[in-house]
Amino acid sequence: MRILITGVAGFVGSHLAEALVDRGHEVVGVDAFIDYYPRRIKEANLAGLIERPGFEFHELDLRTAPIRQLLDGATSVVHLAAMPGLARSWTDVELYTTCNLLATQRLVEAALDAAVPKLVHASTSSVYGSDAVGDETTPTQPISPYGVTKLAAEHLILAHVRTGGLPATILRYFSMFGPRQRPDMAYHIFIEALIDGRPITVFGDGEQSRSNTFIADCVRGTIAAIEDAEVGEIYNIAGGESITLNDAISKIAGVLGVEPVINHEPARPGDQRRTFADTSKARAAFGFEPVVGATEGLEAQVAWQLARRAGSTLA
Repeated sequence: MRILITGVAGFVGSHLAEALVDRGHEVVGVDAFIDYYPRRIKEANLAGLIERPGFEFHELDLRTAPIRQLLDGATSVVHLAAMPGLARSWTDVELYTTCNLLATQRLVEAALDAAVPKLVHASTSSVYGSDAVGDETTPTQPISPYGVTKLAAEHLILAHVRTGGLPATILRYFSMFGPRQRPDMAYHIFIEALIDGRPITVFGDGEQSRSNTFIADCVRGTIAAIEDAEVGEIYNIAGGESITLNDAISKIAGVLGVEPVINHEPARPGDQRRTFADTSKARAAFGFEPVVGATEGLEAQVAWQLARRAGSTLA
């Protein structure tokens, strides 16, 4: 297969690209290095890929750059590129709208013109709102501009499925974690603070829970969806257990052998209270089954962050 991955230098994109190249597929990667977190971090994500046979990289912005030629010969597209994060979406709605909607529309137009056989679009549990608990029929009630733009992107994709024959599938990712997790995400921040002996800031009471998805499970589910997911369907991709923020901090502190100091601040607007996904639809359609639990996954993420700080090349 020849697969185009947008957002390839990100957390999920870089892992997915490596897994596909490892399987012998050709990967064309696209990333714009938009200033959400330092460029050097994304470049480090690509370090193990950039010189490998079977991987081709293009730095370009899907909102403005010509992209049609990149789809020549592509058997599928995985659209991961998006502006992430809840807090910033309240203050820069235009950026989220252009990255999450305009870029998606331009990619879809190019994919239709190139008659690409399959497009997998990455969405998020944030489309469900404060409580993302249940299966894909759970009402979508996003509570942040980020969630609103991601839900709008879903509707845009499905409109093209219904009216233009776009062969697309939507995956709703839940709380990804593990090596290379974005530096703005909670577990990454907590691990860095505990290594340094700094207090942790928790917004709210810490009893908010997450259906954590280890990155390797996410990658396996995405590859399975490329191969076997039904066109026009939406699937939850999530871990098999849910833990609270307080539990996660306790697990991380236990791995590091430290006692956490926690400062509480008011809950932030747009933060989800509970997530626990029903993934039975993905299991039935393409055999998705999460295998890495919260404890094992957090141990792996701690090991990676320690190695990264020590200058190791641990992936």
